[in-house]
Amino acid sequence: MGLWDSLMGRSKPAQANLDALFSLPSAAITLEAAAGIKPTGLGSVCYRQTEGAAFSTMQADVQQLLDSDGGPQVERSVDPYGFTWLVVRHDPEDVGGLVTDLHAVNSTLVDNGFGPQLLCSVVDFATADGRPLGLVYLYKRGTFYPFVPVAEPRRDNALELQVRGIVGEDLPVEKDLSRWLAIWGAPGLGGGTR
Repeated sequence: MGLWDSLMGRSKPAQANLDALFSLPSAAITLEAAAGIKPTGLGSVCYRQTEGAAFSTMQADVQQLLDSDGGPQVERSVDPYGFTWLVVRHDPEDVGGLVTDLHAVNSTLVDNGFGPQLLCSVVDFATADGRPLGLVYLYKRGTFYPFVPVAEPRRDNALELQVRGIVGEDLPVEKDLSRWLAIWGAPGLGGGTR
């Protein structure tokens, strides 16, 4: 961005920081050891779909790449708010493989010029008593926050703060709590769907 853009109040959209995703496997081990919270093997990438052949082709290529060679099960869904979710299923014990696939989706979107459409990634967990919990990765911030839906519009803030304390050494946790947005309708977080 140049000086003129700065003076005129123009700014470039923030670029996604994808590297923080690779800290999730160690956080998963910490969550299980400290609180009995286990990965479910489900992860998803949320983005705002754009019109046009280039985006449709790229989206189909990503799905084909992940579906090839007996890889993970991949599906696409649209939530009630119009956001597209690309959902990847893995063995719950293979958090590293899940993160690698989510990173591949994100990188493909960014490499094809669609980085600004990325909203978040979510890796799903289940508490010891079976409640859904998602670790949400904010692209534009390169940070995580926990989301524990109860029933829209309620969420378990106490558990979210507890999880923040547990994974704070493993993950870059979002410090600004106002950015801990509810992601109602996210795949795999059944308590949060309508």
